[in-house]
Amino acid sequence: QVDLVESGGGFVQPGGSLRLSCSASGDISSITLMGWYRQPSGQQRELVAYMTRSGAVNYKNSLRGRFTISRDALNTSFLQMNNLKVEDTAVYLCHARTTVQTYWGPGTQVTVSS
Repeated sequence: QVDLVESGGGFVQPGGSLRLSCSASGDISSITLMGWYRQPSGQQRELVAYMTRSGAVNYKNSLRGRFTISRDALNTSFLQMNNLKVEDTAVYLCHARTTVQTYWGPGTQVTVSS
């Protein structure tokens, strides 16, 4: 069992920045990948970025250069989001994958508006 808790969401004006954090607890040694999805209101969930245990990263192509995923030694995943746009408004969800299951955090709202 892996538990995930996100933090760092909020309200920001276009062009601003936010840093999201996702803290993992439980059977963290079983995690092979951690990352972020987002779900705008009324739309499907989409991949934002992920990082494997070995450090390989992958991004939604349109977010490369503005979003950066990283982690610390304690299995906390970070998502640095720069030059935010109105269309980045969504619930951002942390996810973690093991060899047998995928886990999700409850999500944190990011709202970009002037």
